[in-house]
Amino acid sequence: MSGWTVKETAPAKGAASGRGASARADADARADDGTAKDLAIAPVIAPVDLGPIHIPTPVVLSPMAGVTNWPFRVLCEEYGPSGLYVAEMITARALIARNPKAFRLCRFAPSEKIRSLQLYGVNPAIVAQAAQMVVDGGMADHIDLNFGCPVPKVTRRGGGSALPWKMDIFRELISRVVAVCAKANIPVTAKIRVGIDHDHETYLEAGHIAQEEGCAAVTLHARTTAEYYGGHSDWYRIAELAQSLDVPVFGNGDIWGADDALAMVRQTGCAGVAVGRGCQGRPWLFADIKHAFEGSTERTNPNLGEVGRVIMRHARLLVDFFDGEERMAVHDLRKHIAWYLKGFPVGGTTRKAFMECESLADVEREIGRLNPELSLPERVIDTPRGRIRYAKKVHLPYGWLNSRGTTRAEREALFGDDPMDAGY
Repeated sequence: MSGWTVKETAPAKGAASGRGASARADADARADDGTAKDLAIAPVIAPVDLGPIHIPTPVVLSPMAGVTNWPFRVLCEEYGPSGLYVAEMITARALIARNPKAFRLCRFAPSEKIRSLQLYGVNPAIVAQAAQMVVDGGMADHIDLNFGCPVPKVTRRGGGSALPWKMDIFRELISRVVAVCAKANIPVTAKIRVGIDHDHETYLEAGHIAQEEGCAAVTLHARTTAEYYGGHSDWYRIAELAQSLDVPVFGNGDIWGADDALAMVRQTGCAGVAVGRGCQGRPWLFADIKHAFEGSTERTNPNLGEVGRVIMRHARLLVDFFDGEERMAVHDLRKHIAWYLKGFPVGGTTRKAFMECESLADVEREIGRLNPELSLPERVIDTPRGRIRYAKKVHLPYGWLNSRGTTRAEREALFGDDPMDAGY
Protein backbone atom coordinates (compact mmCIF):
# COMPACT_ATOMS: atom_id res chain seq x y z
CA MET A 1 0.00 0.00 0.00
CA SER A 2 1.22 3.50 -0.66
CA GLY A 3 0.87 6.06 2.07
CA TRP A 4 -2.61 7.47 1.61
CA THR A 5 -3.89 9.16 4.73
CA VAL A 6 -7.42 9.44 6.03
CA LYS A 7 -9.19 12.59 7.11
CA GLU A 8 -9.99 11.01 10.46
CA THR A 9 -7.85 8.31 11.95
CA ALA A 10 -9.60 5.01 11.35
CA PRO A 11 -9.52 2.88 14.48
CA ALA A 12 -7.63 -0.36 14.44
CA LYS A 13 -9.62 -3.33 13.26
CA GLY A 14 -11.44 -4.82 16.18
CA ALA A 15 -11.49 -1.58 18.16
CA ALA A 16 -14.75 -1.05 19.96
CA SER A 17 -15.17 2.64 19.29
CA GLY A 18 -14.95 5.14 16.48
CA ARG A 19 -16.76 5.58 13.20
CA GLY A 20 -14.54 3.32 11.09
CA ALA A 21 -14.30 0.49 13.60
CA SER A 22 -17.99 -0.07 14.00
CA ALA A 23 -18.37 -2.44 11.07
CA ARG A 24 -16.07 -4.83 12.91
CA ALA A 25 -16.89 -3.94 16.50
CA ASP A 26 -20.62 -4.09 15.85
CA ALA A 27 -20.43 -7.49 14.21
CA ASP A 28 -22.47 -8.85 17.09
CA ALA A 29 -25.20 -6.39 16.16
CA ARG A 30 -25.79 -8.66 13.18
CA ALA A 31 -27.82 -11.82 13.67
CA ASP A 32 -26.46 -15.30 13.06
CA ASP A 33 -28.06 -15.36 9.62
CA GLY A 34 -26.13 -12.23 8.59
CA THR A 35 -28.96 -9.73 8.83
CA ALA A 36 -28.91 -6.67 11.05
CA LYS A 37 -30.75 -6.71 14.35
CA ASP A 38 -31.04 -3.21 15.67
CA LEU A 39 -32.35 -0.30 13.88
CA ALA A 40 -35.19 1.37 15.55
CA ILE A 41 -33.98 4.74 14.35
CA ALA A 42 -32.98 5.44 10.77
CA PRO A 43 -29.58 7.07 10.28
CA VAL A 44 -29.43 10.45 8.62
CA ILE A 45 -28.75 10.01 4.93
CA ALA A 46 -28.33 13.17 2.91
CA PRO A 47 -28.99 13.62 -0.80
CA VAL A 48 -25.99 13.19 -3.07
CA ASP A 49 -25.12 15.29 -6.11
CA LEU A 50 -23.08 13.76 -8.92
CA GLY A 51 -22.33 16.83 -10.99
CA PRO A 52 -25.69 17.98 -12.33
CA ILE A 53 -27.45 14.81 -11.15
CA HIS A 54 -29.31 15.14 -7.86
CA ILE A 55 -30.01 11.89 -6.03
CA PRO A 56 -32.49 12.56 -3.21
CA THR A 57 -32.03 9.11 -1.65
CA PRO A 58 -28.57 7.73 -2.45
CA VAL A 59 -29.53 4.12 -3.06
CA VAL A 60 -28.01 2.43 -6.09
CA LEU A 61 -29.03 -0.65 -8.04
CA SER A 62 -25.63 -2.12 -8.80
CA PRO A 63 -25.00 -3.16 -12.39
CA MET A 64 -25.21 -6.95 -12.72
CA ALA A 65 -24.47 -8.76 -15.97
CA GLY A 66 -27.54 -10.50 -17.34
CA VAL A 67 -29.75 -8.95 -14.66
CA THR A 68 -30.04 -5.16 -14.73
CA ASN A 69 -31.44 -4.61 -18.19
CA TRP A 70 -34.17 -2.00 -18.41
CA PRO A 71 -37.13 -4.29 -17.54
CA PHE A 72 -35.61 -5.17 -14.17
CA ARG A 73 -34.46 -1.58 -13.58
CA VAL A 74 -38.00 -0.34 -14.21
CA LEU A 75 -39.41 -2.73 -11.63
CA CYS A 76 -36.80 -1.71 -9.04
CA GLU A 77 -37.27 2.01 -9.68
CA GLU A 78 -41.06 1.74 -9.45
CA TYR A 79 -40.73 0.25 -5.97
CA GLY A 80 -37.80 2.31 -4.80
CA PRO A 81 -36.75 5.84 -3.95
CA SER A 82 -35.34 8.43 -6.34
CA GLY A 83 -31.96 6.75 -6.52
CA LEU A 84 -29.60 5.51 -9.22
CA TYR A 85 -30.48 2.37 -11.19
CA VAL A 86 -27.49 1.33 -13.27
CA ALA A 87 -27.53 -0.66 -16.51
CA GLU A 88 -25.50 -3.84 -16.73
CA MET A 89 -21.87 -3.66 -17.80
CA ILE A 90 -21.26 -2.67 -21.43
CA THR A 91 -18.05 -3.89 -23.03
CA ALA A 92 -16.35 -0.87 -24.60
CA ARG A 93 -15.02 -2.61 -27.69
CA ALA A 94 -18.41 -4.18 -28.39
CA LEU A 95 -19.98 -0.75 -28.23
CA ILE A 96 -17.57 0.87 -30.66
CA ALA A 97 -17.98 -2.15 -32.95
CA ARG A 98 -21.73 -1.42 -32.84
CA ASN A 99 -22.53 -4.90 -31.62
CA PRO A 100 -26.36 -5.20 -31.61
CA LYS A 101 -26.44 -6.76 -28.14
CA ALA A 102 -24.32 -3.94 -26.74
CA PHE A 103 -26.74 -1.41 -28.16
CA ARG A 104 -29.70 -3.34 -26.77
CA LEU A 105 -28.12 -3.19 -23.31
CA CYS A 106 -27.76 0.59 -23.70
CA ARG A 107 -31.48 1.11 -24.06
CA PHE A 108 -33.49 2.88 -21.40
CA ALA A 109 -37.20 2.91 -20.70
CA PRO A 110 -39.01 6.27 -20.99
CA SER A 111 -39.86 6.10 -17.29
CA GLU A 112 -36.23 5.94 -16.12
CA LYS A 113 -35.32 9.23 -14.49
CA ILE A 114 -31.52 8.95 -14.78
CA ARG A 115 -29.93 7.01 -17.64
CA SER A 116 -26.95 5.34 -16.03
CA LEU A 117 -24.48 3.13 -17.96
CA GLN A 118 -21.50 1.13 -16.79
CA LEU A 119 -18.53 0.72 -19.17
CA TYR A 120 -15.86 -1.95 -18.96
CA GLY A 121 -12.47 -2.13 -20.63
CA VAL A 122 -8.72 -2.29 -20.15
CA ASN A 123 -7.35 -0.12 -22.95
CA PRO A 124 -7.85 3.55 -21.95
CA ALA A 125 -8.09 4.67 -25.57
CA ILE A 126 -10.85 2.18 -26.35
CA VAL A 127 -12.87 2.98 -23.24
CA ALA A 128 -12.54 6.70 -23.96
CA GLN A 129 -13.74 6.08 -27.51
CA ALA A 130 -16.77 4.23 -26.17
CA ALA A 131 -17.45 7.09 -23.76
CA GLN A 132 -17.26 9.51 -26.69
CA MET A 133 -19.93 7.45 -28.48
CA VAL A 134 -22.14 7.68 -25.41
CA VAL A 135 -21.64 11.45 -25.27
CA ASP A 136 -22.11 12.04 -29.00
CA GLY A 137 -25.21 9.87 -29.10
CA GLY A 138 -26.77 11.38 -25.99
CA MET A 139 -27.02 7.82 -24.71
CA ALA A 140 -26.67 8.36 -20.96
CA ASP A 141 -26.69 10.91 -18.15
CA HIS A 142 -24.07 9.13 -16.04
CA ILE A 143 -21.19 6.71 -16.69
CA ASP A 144 -19.84 4.26 -14.15
CA LEU A 145 -16.53 2.48 -14.75
CA ASN A 146 -16.17 -1.18 -13.84
CA PHE A 147 -13.13 -2.01 -11.73
CA GLY A 148 -14.95 -4.50 -9.54
CA CYS A 149 -15.70 -7.57 -11.66
CA PRO A 150 -13.90 -10.64 -10.21
CA VAL A 151 -14.80 -13.10 -12.99
CA PRO A 152 -11.73 -15.02 -14.23
CA LYS A 153 -12.37 -14.35 -17.93
CA VAL A 154 -12.14 -10.63 -17.11
CA THR A 155 -9.29 -10.57 -14.59
CA ARG A 156 -7.02 -12.92 -16.53
CA ARG A 157 -6.71 -10.14 -19.12
CA GLY A 158 -6.14 -7.42 -16.54
CA GLY A 159 -9.70 -6.14 -16.43
CA GLY A 160 -12.27 -5.55 -13.72
CA SER A 161 -10.95 -5.84 -10.18
CA ALA A 162 -7.44 -6.68 -11.42
CA LEU A 163 -6.92 -3.33 -13.13
CA PRO A 164 -6.40 -0.99 -10.13
CA TRP A 165 -3.20 -2.88 -9.35
CA LYS A 166 -1.68 -1.24 -12.43
CA MET A 167 -1.99 2.34 -11.26
CA ASP A 168 -0.78 3.90 -14.52
CA ILE A 169 -3.48 2.25 -16.64
CA PHE A 170 -6.10 2.81 -13.96
CA ARG A 171 -5.29 6.52 -13.73
CA GLU A 172 -5.08 7.03 -17.49
CA LEU A 173 -8.37 5.24 -18.15
CA ILE A 174 -10.29 7.33 -15.63
CA SER A 175 -8.60 10.55 -16.77
CA ARG A 176 -9.47 9.98 -20.42
CA VAL A 177 -13.10 9.07 -19.75
CA VAL A 178 -13.61 12.01 -17.38
CA ALA A 179 -12.14 14.39 -19.97
CA VAL A 180 -14.54 13.10 -22.62
CA CYS A 181 -17.58 13.27 -20.36
CA ALA A 182 -16.74 16.66 -18.83
CA LYS A 183 -17.52 18.38 -22.13
CA ALA A 184 -21.11 17.16 -21.85
CA ASN A 185 -21.33 17.61 -18.07
CA ILE A 186 -21.78 13.86 -17.60
CA PRO A 187 -20.51 12.65 -14.22
CA VAL A 188 -18.22 9.63 -14.06
CA THR A 189 -18.00 7.25 -11.10
CA ALA A 190 -15.92 4.14 -10.39
CA LYS A 191 -16.72 0.83 -8.77
CA ILE A 192 -13.80 -0.97 -7.11
CA ARG A 193 -13.01 -3.86 -4.75
CA VAL A 194 -10.74 -4.02 -1.72
CA GLY A 195 -7.96 -5.48 -3.87
CA ILE A 196 -6.82 -8.65 -5.55
CA ASP A 197 -6.33 -10.35 -2.19
CA HIS A 198 -5.37 -9.20 1.28
CA ASP A 199 -1.69 -9.16 0.33
CA HIS A 200 -2.46 -6.90 -2.63
CA GLU A 201 -5.03 -4.36 -1.45
CA THR A 202 -5.67 -1.32 -3.63
CA TYR A 203 -8.87 0.34 -2.44
CA LEU A 204 -7.38 3.40 -0.74
CA GLU A 205 -4.97 4.14 -3.59
CA ALA A 206 -7.66 3.46 -6.19
CA GLY A 207 -10.15 5.68 -4.37
CA HIS A 208 -7.69 8.56 -4.22
CA ILE A 209 -6.71 8.18 -7.87
CA ALA A 210 -10.38 8.12 -8.91
CA GLN A 211 -11.00 11.29 -6.88
CA GLU A 212 -7.89 13.05 -8.21
CA GLU A 213 -8.83 12.27 -11.82
CA GLY A 214 -12.34 13.68 -11.46
CA CYS A 215 -14.67 10.86 -10.47
CA ALA A 216 -17.79 12.19 -8.80
CA ALA A 217 -18.12 9.20 -6.46
CA VAL A 218 -16.64 5.80 -5.72
CA THR A 219 -18.44 2.56 -4.89
CA LEU A 220 -16.56 -0.04 -2.86
CA HIS A 221 -17.56 -3.70 -2.86
CA ALA A 222 -15.96 -4.68 0.41
CA ARG A 223 -14.46 -7.98 -0.74
CA THR A 224 -11.26 -8.84 -2.57
CA THR A 225 -11.17 -10.51 -5.95
CA ALA A 226 -10.01 -13.71 -4.23
CA GLU A 227 -13.06 -13.62 -1.94
CA TYR A 228 -15.34 -13.38 -5.00
CA TYR A 229 -18.85 -13.44 -3.43
CA GLY A 230 -18.05 -15.68 -0.48
CA GLY A 231 -18.11 -15.04 3.24
CA HIS A 232 -19.00 -11.64 4.62
CA SER A 233 -17.93 -8.34 3.12
CA ASP A 234 -15.68 -6.23 5.35
CA TRP A 235 -17.59 -3.04 6.03
CA TYR A 236 -14.61 -1.65 7.93
CA ARG A 237 -12.98 -0.99 4.55
CA ILE A 238 -15.99 1.06 3.46
CA ALA A 239 -15.67 3.18 6.60
CA GLU A 240 -11.97 3.67 5.98
CA LEU A 241 -12.50 4.77 2.39
CA ALA A 242 -15.40 7.05 3.32
CA GLN A 243 -13.16 8.80 5.86
CA SER A 244 -10.32 9.06 3.37
CA LEU A 245 -12.12 10.66 0.42
CA ASP A 246 -13.92 13.94 -0.14
CA VAL A 247 -16.20 12.55 -2.86
CA PRO A 248 -19.18 10.40 -1.84
CA VAL A 249 -18.47 6.72 -1.16
CA PHE A 250 -21.20 4.15 -1.73
CA GLY A 251 -20.96 0.91 0.21
CA ASN A 252 -21.66 -2.43 -1.43
CA GLY A 253 -21.76 -5.96 -0.08
CA ASP A 254 -24.23 -8.05 1.95
CA ILE A 255 -27.27 -5.80 1.82
CA TRP A 256 -29.93 -8.48 1.94
CA GLY A 257 -32.61 -6.38 3.62
CA ALA A 258 -33.49 -2.81 4.51
CA ASP A 259 -32.04 -3.17 7.99
CA ASP A 260 -28.70 -4.07 6.43
CA ALA A 261 -28.78 -0.82 4.46
CA LEU A 262 -29.45 1.12 7.66
CA ALA A 263 -26.65 -0.73 9.44
CA MET A 264 -24.14 -0.07 6.68
CA VAL A 265 -24.77 3.67 6.71
CA ARG A 266 -24.71 3.81 10.50
CA GLN A 267 -21.60 1.69 10.89
CA THR A 268 -19.49 3.07 8.04
CA GLY A 269 -20.58 6.66 7.46
CA CYS A 270 -20.91 5.96 3.73
CA ALA A 271 -22.90 8.43 1.64
CA GLY A 272 -25.18 5.76 0.22
CA VAL A 273 -25.63 2.06 -0.44
CA ALA A 274 -25.37 -0.03 -3.60
CA VAL A 275 -27.54 -3.14 -3.75
CA GLY A 276 -26.58 -6.14 -5.87
CA ARG A 277 -27.59 -9.76 -5.33
CA GLY A 278 -29.95 -8.88 -2.49
CA CYS A 279 -32.58 -7.63 -4.93
CA GLN A 280 -32.47 -10.62 -7.27
CA GLY A 281 -36.07 -11.80 -7.42
CA ARG A 282 -36.97 -9.03 -4.96
CA PRO A 283 -37.30 -5.66 -6.72
CA TRP A 284 -39.49 -4.63 -3.78
CA LEU A 285 -36.36 -4.56 -1.60
CA PHE A 286 -35.98 -0.99 -2.85
CA ALA A 287 -39.38 -0.15 -1.33
CA ASP A 288 -38.18 -1.53 1.99
CA ILE A 289 -34.98 0.53 1.82
CA LYS A 290 -36.97 3.63 0.91
CA HIS A 291 -39.22 3.14 3.93
CA ALA A 292 -36.26 2.42 6.18
CA PHE A 293 -34.45 5.63 5.28
CA GLU A 294 -37.69 7.52 5.86
CA GLY A 295 -37.74 6.13 9.40
CA SER A 296 -40.62 3.75 8.72
CA THR A 297 -40.71 0.11 9.84
CA GLU A 298 -43.01 -0.81 6.94
CA ARG A 299 -41.65 -3.77 5.00
CA THR A 300 -42.88 -5.66 1.94
CA ASN A 301 -43.51 -9.39 2.17
CA PRO A 302 -45.65 -10.26 -0.86
CA ASN A 303 -47.51 -13.53 -0.98
CA LEU A 304 -47.05 -15.86 -3.92
CA GLY A 305 -50.04 -14.40 -5.76
CA GLU A 306 -48.44 -10.95 -5.69
CA VAL A 307 -45.08 -12.39 -6.70
CA GLY A 308 -46.78 -14.12 -9.63
CA ARG A 309 -48.15 -10.80 -10.84
CA VAL A 310 -44.66 -9.27 -10.71
CA ILE A 311 -43.24 -12.25 -12.64
CA MET A 312 -45.86 -11.81 -15.34
CA ARG A 313 -45.20 -8.09 -15.63
CA HIS A 314 -41.46 -8.75 -15.78
CA ALA A 315 -42.08 -11.26 -18.57
CA ARG A 316 -44.05 -8.77 -20.67
CA LEU A 317 -41.40 -6.09 -20.21
CA LEU A 318 -38.74 -8.56 -21.36
CA VAL A 319 -40.74 -9.24 -24.52
CA ASP A 320 -40.50 -5.51 -25.26
CA PHE A 321 -36.78 -5.56 -24.44
CA PHE A 322 -36.22 -8.40 -26.92
CA ASP A 323 -38.25 -6.63 -29.62
CA GLY A 324 -41.18 -9.04 -29.46
CA GLU A 325 -39.07 -12.22 -29.35
CA GLU A 326 -41.20 -14.02 -26.79
CA ARG A 327 -39.06 -17.15 -26.58
CA MET A 328 -35.90 -15.16 -25.89
CA ALA A 329 -37.72 -13.16 -23.25
CA VAL A 330 -39.01 -16.24 -21.45
CA HIS A 331 -35.59 -17.90 -21.57
CA ASP A 332 -34.08 -14.78 -19.98
CA LEU A 333 -36.86 -14.77 -17.39
CA ARG A 334 -36.05 -18.29 -16.17
CA LYS A 335 -33.20 -17.24 -13.88
CA HIS A 336 -35.35 -14.48 -12.45
CA ILE A 337 -38.17 -16.95 -11.73
CA ALA A 338 -35.72 -19.11 -9.77
CA TRP A 339 -34.93 -16.03 -7.67
CA TYR A 340 -38.57 -14.96 -7.33
CA LEU A 341 -39.51 -18.41 -6.01
CA LYS A 342 -36.48 -18.76 -3.71
CA GLY A 343 -37.62 -19.64 -0.21
CA PHE A 344 -41.22 -20.42 -1.15
CA PRO A 345 -42.23 -24.06 -0.48
CA VAL A 346 -43.36 -24.76 -4.04
CA GLY A 347 -41.45 -27.98 -4.72
CA GLY A 348 -39.03 -29.14 -7.38
CA THR A 349 -41.73 -30.14 -9.87
CA THR A 350 -43.05 -26.57 -9.99
CA ARG A 351 -39.59 -25.10 -10.40
CA LYS A 352 -38.81 -27.55 -13.20
CA ALA A 353 -42.05 -26.66 -14.99
CA PHE A 354 -41.12 -22.97 -14.97
CA MET A 355 -37.65 -23.77 -16.33
CA GLU A 356 -39.32 -25.50 -19.30
CA CYS A 357 -41.54 -22.54 -20.23
CA GLU A 358 -41.16 -21.29 -23.80
CA SER A 359 -43.89 -18.66 -24.06
CA LEU A 360 -45.85 -16.11 -22.03
CA ALA A 361 -48.78 -18.52 -22.08
CA ASP A 362 -46.59 -21.18 -20.48
CA VAL A 363 -45.48 -18.77 -17.76
CA GLU A 364 -49.04 -17.62 -17.10
CA ARG A 365 -50.22 -21.25 -16.90
CA GLU A 366 -47.60 -22.15 -14.31
CA ILE A 367 -48.30 -19.01 -12.27
CA GLY A 368 -51.97 -20.06 -12.23
CA ARG A 369 -50.97 -23.34 -10.59
CA LEU A 370 -49.27 -21.63 -7.65
CA ASN A 371 -50.99 -21.25 -4.29
CA PRO A 372 -51.47 -17.46 -4.19
CA GLU A 373 -51.85 -17.42 -0.40
CA LEU A 374 -48.37 -18.79 0.31
CA SER A 375 -46.06 -16.36 2.09
CA LEU A 376 -42.31 -16.43 2.41
CA PRO A 377 -41.36 -18.14 5.69
CA GLU A 378 -40.07 -15.68 8.27
CA ARG A 379 -36.79 -17.58 8.65
CA VAL A 380 -35.72 -16.88 5.04
CA ILE A 381 -36.74 -13.23 4.75
CA ASP A 382 -33.72 -10.97 4.12
CA THR A 383 -31.27 -13.86 3.96
CA PRO A 384 -28.46 -14.10 1.37
CA ARG A 385 -29.47 -14.64 -2.23
CA GLY A 386 -27.56 -15.74 -5.29
CA ARG A 387 -24.87 -18.38 -5.27
CA ILE A 388 -22.20 -17.87 -2.62
CA ARG A 389 -19.16 -18.50 -4.78
CA TYR A 390 -15.53 -18.52 -3.82
CA ALA A 391 -12.80 -18.10 -6.40
CA LYS A 392 -10.37 -21.01 -6.12
CA LYS A 393 -7.71 -18.95 -7.81
CA VAL A 394 -7.39 -15.36 -9.04
CA HIS A 395 -6.58 -15.44 -12.74
CA LEU A 396 -4.22 -12.64 -13.78
CA PRO A 397 -1.94 -11.88 -16.73
CA TYR A 398 1.53 -13.39 -16.43
CA GLY A 399 3.73 -11.32 -14.07
CA TRP A 400 0.86 -8.96 -13.22
CA LEU A 401 1.80 -8.64 -9.55
CA ASN A 402 5.50 -8.00 -10.17
CA SER A 403 5.04 -4.23 -10.35
CA ARG A 404 2.41 -1.54 -9.91
CA GLY A 405 2.96 -0.08 -13.39
CA THR A 406 3.39 -1.24 -16.97
CA THR A 407 6.16 -0.92 -19.52
CA ARG A 408 5.49 -0.10 -23.15
CA ALA A 409 6.05 -3.73 -24.08
CA GLU A 410 3.65 -4.90 -21.37
CA ARG A 411 1.00 -2.51 -22.62
CA GLU A 412 1.40 -3.67 -26.18
CA ALA A 413 1.06 -7.29 -25.08
CA LEU A 414 -1.93 -6.50 -22.86
CA PHE A 415 -3.82 -4.41 -25.39
CA GLY A 416 -2.89 -6.73 -28.23
CA ASP A 417 -4.72 -9.47 -26.35
CA ASP A 418 -7.57 -7.12 -25.63
CA PRO A 419 -10.40 -8.70 -23.60
CA MET A 420 -12.83 -6.14 -24.96
CA ASP A 421 -13.78 -8.24 -27.93
CA ALA A 422 -16.64 -7.10 -30.06
CA GLY A 423 -18.85 -10.08 -29.27
CA TYR A 424 -21.02 -11.13 -26.34
